[in-house]
Amino acid sequence: MACFIVPAAEAIVVTAAAKASRAEPKEAEVKIPMKVKLKWLSALLWGGAVLLAFEHVWHGEVVPWFPFLTAMNDPADAAEMFHEMSTVGVTMAVLVTAVWAVMCVAADAIMKRKPAKNAA
Repeated sequence: MACFIVPAAEAIVVTAAAKASRAEPKEAEVKIPMKVKLKWLSALLWGGAVLLAFEHVWHGEVVPWFPFLTAMNDPADAAEMFHEMSTVGVTMAVLVTAVWAVMCVAADAIMKRKPAKNAA
């Protein structure tokens, strides 16, 4: 019903952190700046939140009039919505963040590799 709100909230925080972060000083070794990595996470979270929101609009769970979420009309449905947000929404946000962390470790490992010398 509203599981897309959790990744969207995390995306807002990450986007603000990416904008607030300063450029890191250049080091002798090649490294991907954290600001760029935060932009990757932001893109992953925003993309997932938009796709989930579209899916909820498609199924009629999100409407263009107040209260916007159909589950907010009934207290029993609201309780179910909050349960979904705390289970499914948090799980999705954590999973996306974990995938991003693995992606950052892999990218750093690739950047640290020394280029192979030409055989010719």
